[in-house]
Amino acid sequence: MSDAGDVDAAAGGELTLETAVQEVLKTSMAHDGLSRGLHEATKALEKRNALLCILANDCDEAAYSKLVEALCSEHGVRLVRVDQAKQLGEWAGLCKIDKEGKPRKVVKCSCVVVKDLGSSHASQAMEFLQKMTD
Repeated sequence: MSDAGDVDAAAGGELTLETAVQEVLKTSMAHDGLSRGLHEATKALEKRNALLCILANDCDEAAYSKLVEALCSEHGVRLVRVDQAKQLGEWAGLCKIDKEGKPRKVVKCSCVVVKDLGSSHASQAMEFLQKMTD
């Protein structure tokens, strides 16, 4: 979120996994369509409201990852993996933004579930992520 220009630049250029995840999370967060953390994510997965699940590779608890992976496979939800939980927390809005626009006090987040994209603005990024998970 700190590099909002990177997301906008990627919209006109070639999408990467990181920029696609950032764009989907940014759009979904604006439409109140994110579930962050284990409790919210499992609730969304169980209710079958999830469009996409994003899981951090550096999750501290192995059982956490196994639970999320099992729920995703059981309910047919696509699972995307990112490298760092701290970076995922920043993208999901779990930080404070200072006067210069830089993120401060970033909270780690191992799992984020996208429930609602809100508009077709992020559909290109969502399609890219779906192709990556096939």
